[in-house]
Amino acid sequence: MYPIHLLETKPQTTAHLAQTMSLLNMTSAELKQTIEAELANNPALELLEPRRCRGCGRFLVDSKSCPICNQLHDPSNLEPIVFTSSRSDYQSTISGGSTHSLSPDELPDDNTAPALDLASFVLRQIAADLAEEDRPIAAHILTSLDKDGLLTVSLLEISRYHHKSIESIEKVLNLIKHSEPVGVGSSSPQEALLVQLDVLSKTKAVPDHVEIAIREGIDLLSRHHFTKLGQKLGISAQEAEEISRYISTNLNPYPSRSYWGSVRQGSETTPQVYHHPDILIGHLNKKTDGPLVIEILFPVRGPLRLNPLFRKEIKNAQSEKVEKWQRDLEKASLLIKCLRQRNNTMRQLLAILTKYQRNFITHGDRYLKPITRASMAKILGVHESTVSRAVSGKTARLPNGRIIPLGKFFDRSLPIRALIREIVDDEIDALTDSQIAVILENEGYNVARRTVAKYRSMEGILSARTRQSMVKI
Repeated sequence: MYPIHLLETKPQTTAHLAQTMSLLNMTSAELKQTIEAELANNPALELLEPRRCRGCGRFLVDSKSCPICNQLHDPSNLEPIVFTSSRSDYQSTISGGSTHSLSPDELPDDNTAPALDLASFVLRQIAADLAEEDRPIAAHILTSLDKDGLLTVSLLEISRYHHKSIESIEKVLNLIKHSEPVGVGSSSPQEALLVQLDVLSKTKAVPDHVEIAIREGIDLLSRHHFTKLGQKLGISAQEAEEISRYISTNLNPYPSRSYWGSVRQGSETTPQVYHHPDILIGHLNKKTDGPLVIEILFPVRGPLRLNPLFRKEIKNAQSEKVEKWQRDLEKASLLIKCLRQRNNTMRQLLAILTKYQRNFITHGDRYLKPITRASMAKILGVHESTVSRAVSGKTARLPNGRIIPLGKFFDRSLPIRALIREIVDDEIDALTDSQIAVILENEGYNVARRTVAKYRSMEGILSARTRQSMVKI
């Protein structure tokens, strides 16, 4: 028989972990609602008067002393200074410790992160190659795609609606299929795979039997019947399995599903506007060669604690109230512990992340170093999902005033896209995607032409033909 306290440890630990993960996933606005609701409904929870630093005036949450004012100036020490403070006054670390509050009017103008839906994203890529009379056809096709990017209407139906020949419809559809994501607009997963294979074969050698396996053995491939597939193709079962592995690694039967989820990272159909960051990043005393100061903004002014009067009164409470009051006390205690754990996790993550990405923070997008959430989780000694929750929905204000999603610190394509912007900004004659790919290769980025087209589109840069025609005008 196990002791009672051992039996109680697991449920308490599970509740602690579950609530910590839930709080970690919240934005500041969501966290504020949660705390305020608990303060309103739980008499065991109390919000203390805020502690203000006598030197700089900051409201401190977890720290008893101000980490800025107590910082010993050592020019050789570039370790980031990370701490939690109250959001209420919106302290700006960039101002070198002043208590200036930033109003929405003072925020920079580039806080909008427009997100396109799939139809708009594809249309923007092919617009320059479309004749004016073909644009309604393209719009009809793109608005008839399902969530996987496959066409849900027949070409005959589109042809009759627009009174155009099947050949003219196919011409527009071919443009769509060969835009990003490749294969979008296909009538079936099999056709999407064949389109992607055709595009891939123009830049890389494709193993034998892959195309015929897709054309004639798609059902066997989907069911992993490699022996039967091998017999059909005249190859061994092992070779058939290698073909299946090649297809799953390089192709996707549902074009928009994986592409739109990973590259666009959960795009919305409406723009995101960032006005209130969750994290402030600046330089200590405005010195760009000094340490970074990272201020995690806590959504309420002052720390939380258990109400001492409530704890005292529970001893004298009537028997029918004791159980409820005890639950309130346990709930308040759990919330306080989980909030501390959340803040601690955020501090550890940002200390490592900002140190690693210092050049990106200071000098711009070109200097972002590649790092994944998985590798960050390994450094912190936590599960990858913990890092994902800590990053999700959070925004950071950089020293130049720009507010970005925290997830941007993990965007591996960002330096390449920034370089493409620079190349286009400096061009005299409009460069094609192939020419840009060559320049990128000389800079150490081995990027295919199609990838250049994709990144160019993500940055809102028009095609070379359109840019050249605009110059002539």
